[in-house]
Amino acid sequence: MRAPRRVGTGTNQEAVRRHNLGTVLRHVHRAGQLSRAELTRRMGLNRSTIAALASELETLGITEHSGPSEERQGAGRPSTGVRLAASGPYVIAVDLTVDRATVARVGLGGRIQQRAHAATTGLGEAWQVGAAVATLIRRVVADAPPSAPLVGIGIAVPGLVRRGDGLIRLAPNLEWHDVSFSSVVLAALGVEIPIVVANDADLGALAEHERGAGVGIDDLVYISGQVGVGAGIIAGGHPLEGVGGYAGEVGHLRFDPNGLPCHCGSVGCWETAVGGHAIASAIGWSPEKVSQLPEHLESLTSASRELRGIGSDIGRGLASIVNAFNPQLVVLGGYFGSLYPLVRDEILSGLSGAALSAAVDSVTLSVPALGDDAVLLGAAEAALEPLLVDPVGSIGAALLDVPARLAG
Repeated sequence: MRAPRRVGTGTNQEAVRRHNLGTVLRHVHRAGQLSRAELTRRMGLNRSTIAALASELETLGITEHSGPSEERQGAGRPSTGVRLAASGPYVIAVDLTVDRATVARVGLGGRIQQRAHAATTGLGEAWQVGAAVATLIRRVVADAPPSAPLVGIGIAVPGLVRRGDGLIRLAPNLEWHDVSFSSVVLAALGVEIPIVVANDADLGALAEHERGAGVGIDDLVYISGQVGVGAGIIAGGHPLEGVGGYAGEVGHLRFDPNGLPCHCGSVGCWETAVGGHAIASAIGWSPEKVSQLPEHLESLTSASRELRGIGSDIGRGLASIVNAFNPQLVVLGGYFGSLYPLVRDEILSGLSGAALSAAVDSVTLSVPALGDDAVLLGAAEAALEPLLVDPVGSIGAALLDVPARLAG
């Protein structure tokens, strides 16, 4: 009797192979270099399968083999290492703030290869900002290795970004409403390339969780304290985004019913009390100098009464976040990271005085381990994700002539 036909076996085997290929790459992406023996241990596959997967990644130009790893233990043949290729694929990461755009060429492993920035003050229209970003992108692509494929662009913005298509529904401090910024940037570049737009705090949380202060911590909140204030939340090891992608807008929680008007249209939002303009006012600076806050705060040796008051307000606002999400770690990014050493006691006092004691007992406050690059590296991680899921498909889809067209 003829054996029954097995339908789809080849397709299933191909899917498994591609999944394993992406898993190998993800491990090496996080570590920078691993031995084949360590990959075998982590993935539970046999040595020949790991060798074949590593060889395929080398053929794609993503990794390269290195000498025997120093992590070898015991007798036996040394294990060949797998490391990221020096001229492998890269992405463009964009960190867009209210008054500044930073653009970087970032390779696997979170390696920032080149960066450029420009002030965007006065460029109110999205198309003007998009044109400035496109100019910076061309600048950092021009010096990339000619053989290295550009596989995507990631853009961080301070606003509500719709998860499904990256539409910026509202960026109150930019005064943008329903802006498809990805389309704006692509039109300015004149090329077609995968692009992802996401909220800056969400991307800061992603980066700190993957390779920063939150490595190994599955419940954390990243606070982006810029002109506006937002939060990226990792719960149970996964991003907490909400149905539309708008979760984490903690800067617009009602903090003082008798407070100042907010750009969002409400009154007394938390960010009106602790955001960049409030900090600038506390030190007697004009709003136009808000981008210089980090350098100035880091030069101070003590805090004024006004700054200590802002520290207390930060702590009281954090209490609501800690009560709601019960994180193990809160990372204070943006201006808050520079302010924290000056008003640490006030922040902790405000937090402990307003939060539930059980929630406070389990939380730690930290500044970003990735420093000012947390959001930028988060944008890179988001752009790299398709490559990490399916290296074959991403490299195959990469437009190898894009860098030349951009540079030209």
